[in-house]
Amino acid sequence: MAAATARGAVPEAAWEFRLPLNPADLRRDSGPGCYVVQRVLPASELPPALTAFRSAFKAHGALAVLQHFDSLYSLLHCFQAAETAVKEDALELMMCVVSHHSNELPAIVHDSGLSRVDCAAHLNALKMNCYLLTGLVDAFETETCRNALLEVNPGGKNKKNRTKTSGSFWEEEREPVLRLLTQLLQLDLHQLWGGSAVDENFVSLMTGSCYHILENPSIGLQKYRATREAVTHLLAAVLTHYDHMFSAIVKITQMLQHFEHVAPVFAQAVSLWATEYGLKSLVGELLREIGQKFPQDLAHDTSGVKGYATFITELAEQIPALVLANMSVLLHLLNGESYMMRNAILAAMAEVLVRVLNGDQLEEAARGTRDKFLSMLRSHICDIHGFVRSRVLQLFTRIVQCRVLPLTQFQSVVSVAVGRLKDKSVMVVKNAIQLLAAFLSNNPFSCKVIPTSMMSMLDICLQAEYLQCAIAFLLITSEEEWEAMLPEVRAATQQLFQPLQEGEEEVLEVGETVESTLEQITVLLRKLNYKLCLSLVLCSCPGENSEDSPRGSSSPQAEEVVPEKQPQTELAKQEMLVQYLQDAYNFSVKITEALSLISKMMHENSISVVQESIEFLVTASQFGVPQAVLGVRRMLPLIWSKEPGVKEAVLDAYRRLYLSPSGKSERARAQSLVHSLSLIMADASLGTIQCLEEIISEFVQKDEINPAVIQLLWERFTEKTQCSPLEQRAAVILLGMMARGKPEIIGSNLDVLVTVGLSEKVCEDYRLAQEVCNAISKLPALEQSNAPFRLPQDHMLFASLSETLSKGFAQPSGHWIPFMETAVTLIYKLAEGAGDICAHVLQMCSQQALEKLEEADGVSDGAGSLPTFMLMHLLSLVGQVALQQVQYLEVSVSTELRRRRCLREEKSKNTGNETTMEEELGLVGASADDTEAELIRSICETELLDDKHLLSAFVPLVLKVCKNPGLYSDPALSAAAALSLGKVCMISSEFCSSHLRLLLTMMEKSTLPGVRSNLIIAAGDLAIRFPNVVEPWTSHLCARLRDPCPSVRHTAGLVMTYLILEDMIKVKGQVSEMATLLIDPEEAIMGLAHNFFSELSNKDNAIYNLLPDIISHLSDPNCGIEEEPFHTIMRHLFSYISKDKQRESLVEKLCQRFRTVRTDRQYRDLSYCLTLLPLSEQGLQKLHDNFDCFADKLQDPAVYSCFQTLLARFSRAGSKPEIKVRMGGASVQARKTIAFDMQRLESSRHQPLSTANSGEDFVTPHAFQKQKCAQKRRPCKKAVITFSSDEESNSEDDLLAELREEETPTKTTPITRSSARRARRGDHLPLSFD
Repeated sequence: MAAATARGAVPEAAWEFRLPLNPADLRRDSGPGCYVVQRVLPASELPPALTAFRSAFKAHGALAVLQHFDSLYSLLHCFQAAETAVKEDALELMMCVVSHHSNELPAIVHDSGLSRVDCAAHLNALKMNCYLLTGLVDAFETETCRNALLEVNPGGKNKKNRTKTSGSFWEEEREPVLRLLTQLLQLDLHQLWGGSAVDENFVSLMTGSCYHILENPSIGLQKYRATREAVTHLLAAVLTHYDHMFSAIVKITQMLQHFEHVAPVFAQAVSLWATEYGLKSLVGELLREIGQKFPQDLAHDTSGVKGYATFITELAEQIPALVLANMSVLLHLLNGESYMMRNAILAAMAEVLVRVLNGDQLEEAARGTRDKFLSMLRSHICDIHGFVRSRVLQLFTRIVQCRVLPLTQFQSVVSVAVGRLKDKSVMVVKNAIQLLAAFLSNNPFSCKVIPTSMMSMLDICLQAEYLQCAIAFLLITSEEEWEAMLPEVRAATQQLFQPLQEGEEEVLEVGETVESTLEQITVLLRKLNYKLCLSLVLCSCPGENSEDSPRGSSSPQAEEVVPEKQPQTELAKQEMLVQYLQDAYNFSVKITEALSLISKMMHENSISVVQESIEFLVTASQFGVPQAVLGVRRMLPLIWSKEPGVKEAVLDAYRRLYLSPSGKSERARAQSLVHSLSLIMADASLGTIQCLEEIISEFVQKDEINPAVIQLLWERFTEKTQCSPLEQRAAVILLGMMARGKPEIIGSNLDVLVTVGLSEKVCEDYRLAQEVCNAISKLPALEQSNAPFRLPQDHMLFASLSETLSKGFAQPSGHWIPFMETAVTLIYKLAEGAGDICAHVLQMCSQQALEKLEEADGVSDGAGSLPTFMLMHLLSLVGQVALQQVQYLEVSVSTELRRRRCLREEKSKNTGNETTMEEELGLVGASADDTEAELIRSICETELLDDKHLLSAFVPLVLKVCKNPGLYSDPALSAAAALSLGKVCMISSEFCSSHLRLLLTMMEKSTLPGVRSNLIIAAGDLAIRFPNVVEPWTSHLCARLRDPCPSVRHTAGLVMTYLILEDMIKVKGQVSEMATLLIDPEEAIMGLAHNFFSELSNKDNAIYNLLPDIISHLSDPNCGIEEEPFHTIMRHLFSYISKDKQRESLVEKLCQRFRTVRTDRQYRDLSYCLTLLPLSEQGLQKLHDNFDCFADKLQDPAVYSCFQTLLARFSRAGSKPEIKVRMGGASVQARKTIAFDMQRLESSRHQPLSTANSGEDFVTPHAFQKQKCAQKRRPCKKAVITFSSDEESNSEDDLLAELREEETPTKTTPITRSSARRARRGDHLPLSFD
């Protein structure tokens, strides 16, 4: 029907406005009596149409829309083409219309005289107005979202110049529109529909705008909080008054599936509806709807699962009690594949445990639910997915921090958390450490974990055993006890009625009350004094009619009346105490176990794990766990970490542990800090002191050390404050550490250091003098003008040092040599004319030695001997002076020559362009550096050991002691002589070359570990200084890696680690010897090897290039490495091969090596190495192409088993969908071909030899074949496998990892069995692809 007919000739009640499913439906005739839009106006005609509508609204109110609906419909139809002002005016106009209608409707609805025509008119007007207003809401919302997506720079430079758009207008008007619609829906609109239910299409129209607004991704921002609340209240009105629950559930679940951002919004809305509007059933229906999703569908719908998971988690945080009531509908999803859903349900459980199922007043059912939830959470700590394991550990951390974990569950959760410290996932390990730290901070046993000694635990066990006996005794009932007493009571009764003899009468005092008398009877029964007990009963019962007749009851009844609550209560307390101590002990054991594991994690590659480990150790130290001290010390080397986060974590740890001491006054805090730091110095190694020095210098530079601490240290050093010698030494060490940050701490008190530290009492404590020298050495090497900082030769420091050295030379002391080395080093660092000072010291000491020798000659009237300690002192002094003289020339003199040359060059540039003599000779820049280096080298080679130099006089003595170990057999003297020889060899390459054989012979043949260790260090230094001289002897140095003494092996490992990582020696077989340290029984040596290969792996392709040589050497039968240790080494080394190209190349290389090896052990080793490589499609192709290389070796069961394992692993990987997609047909064919050939060889291996074989086709049995080969071949040397390391370069060709022609083995093993069988079989399955 036409619109004109509807509005003109036909009465208003004769047509109806039906809400369309599609806006275009209004332009089509939907049947008789339905409203149809007659004409859609163009955008140019909209302004006058809106003006007419506004005039009609003023005249006729909200019913004006009945005549002007087409105008507003036209605006919705061409919304994008309309002007912004028109759209905004239309929205304001419709808001006024709906507001006016909303105010009129209450009176209209309750008007009993309202005609059907008027009611229909108002209903049509309501639906039209709401349709138009919600249409504008949707149009504005769509436009806003589109503009937000198209906006290139939302917060760009032209933000201030941006004009107000319809989007900003709509953001201001969105909330008022929603409030207006809410106000309308709160009216009783049922009367307009004749008292029946409101049309569902009308409800969907009103709620559709709300859901559309929520689809905006930015709705979750804080600035839209009011909008979210308005939407929530509008939907609440619909849910409350218009039976919208079912539709809301469907819509919410759909939006959760497709829009991730709405999950928190809906969680907050559902919480509000359940708490303020009483819609609690909605929670259960929503959770049930989610729970009915198939786990398989959830596994594939990642975005939908994320929305559901977030909704469940947020809802549990808002209303945990209601979630608990409906948790059962979700539990089955814990067995699904979606880890996000498992995380959400487990998080909801944790929230319920924290906020609902907590406290000791829970009912039995609630306790059961709590324990069930905890059990589920605990089981998922070992979930198959790392994200779930990590999330559950986080949840347990919150549970523990909120102190809602029952004490009975502590031990089990702690045990599982300690087990997760070995997890492969970094996130899991990190969260496990956090959980253990939470356990430590919130443990219920005490404020600090009290370590239980073995004796204390023995007392606890004894107490527990006594308690068990007491409990067993109490479990006997009164009736049973009376039955046991009855025979003796009867005997005592018979004795009681016999005549009493003289002296047997005993006066009994009967209690005043019945209770006291019963207590006396009970005590006598306990003491087994039945006769007195019966007498007391008779005395307390004078007659049957007595008022006290109740006393006449039998003794068992009396005993039953006696209360036993007090001993049972005490027993219960004792039982609780024992259980408490047992739990505390178990907790302490687990924390100790965790500490040992976490201490080893501080050197992991993951920065977050290292930081968490440091944090845990700090927490454990603050709670008094004694084992934490070792962990705190182990973190010291991390101060050298290249990661700023790790270094800052170490600094913060020591800042919290030591820079915040307790104490009321500043002096007390300084004393506490100094005392703590002095304890670290007590037994600290040199490495520990160096690390601590770095930390303290950082604190000093940041002014975090209080001046009172420095003042107290000076007081301790000068003995103004009473302290022990150990504390005095610790004070000067700490002052030296602080001087690195602020050198003026030492520089301004140099005289104090010399006066106190190098006084006449220095002979009593050389260690103090040594630390004083170390502290003075912290003075800067350069002044502000970049000139070297030097003290005059006659300074009191050098006079004191010379005097102290000469005095101590003739006195036996084990600390003189370390002091001497430090003093000589200090002299060469700070003194002008250091060589003259040391020469003078050397002359004085040698003079004392000669005098002592002459004195000995006079006493013995013959050839006297010098005391061993003096000879040792002299040799050590000679070696140290020689070494420092070389270093002085190479470093200090060279630096000074360069500085002076630079000054001359700069001066010549400033004065003019005149060419200097150096420039004419080309002695500038790099040429000048080479000239200066050659000059210093010439001095070392020709002058230092010349007859004119003082050192040359002592070289024969050093050589004599080294060459005559039988004559000079003292271990300390031999070690000092060996070290001195190494230091003297540092001077000249000629001298080193001529005496290197002696040095290495001593290193190999000496029976003293100290001598071998010293010479290893010397050889390492010589390899750096004279690499060409030492290179032919490198194998002798590597041989010490198998030294029987652990300390020598450790020293050799350290030296080789430095030489290899710094590229000081050519790497070949040395790496295989380093690999043997991976199975060393000493943990420190094993750790050293692990660190070496970890650092080596950081170099490009280093381990990949060296791996063939390592396999070759270690699989050699002469190497002495058994198969199981070989497997351990290979597992560790192959873990560094991560590139696919390298793996594929190694597959081919290892297959080719099967042709060159000769022993069954080597076959097995190579096949085992193949199993360590993850086989890719290309790797499988390589294996297939080289099948002939190892086909005959498959006769060995171990080799065959390894290849079976390799193929089975590939089959398992190929079953995964992502592998199947990437796998090509060639890979599948290759796998089938190899498997077929292996099965064929397996079947032929068990078949007997055919008698038809003859001639060349006959395959000789194994034993006869060996004999025949022995007859035909001449005896040859045993084959040694050698792998070439020709891939040490980092070129692109190496990365492709392809075999070159020269790498292909030329000598091959005849494949007799395989070829013979193939000859008999004839055609076989082809090994090439089409």
